[in-house]
Amino acid sequence: MLKFIKHHLETIAGVEIYPLISFVIFFAFFIGLFVYVAMMRKTYITELENLPLTENE
Repeated sequence: MLKFIKHHLETIAGVEIYPLISFVIFFAFFIGLFVYVAMMRKTYITELENLPLTENE
């Protein structure tokens, strides 16, 4: 099964760039998410922490 897939992937021109592109997108997403969370205001984080504890209005 793997030989079948590997043979077809070897026949595609420029296929070696796809894993690199997917890794860069994956890495950029998590770096962006980390920056977003790191730049959140502390008051907003405290509000989100206490959200399950508040009574329904």
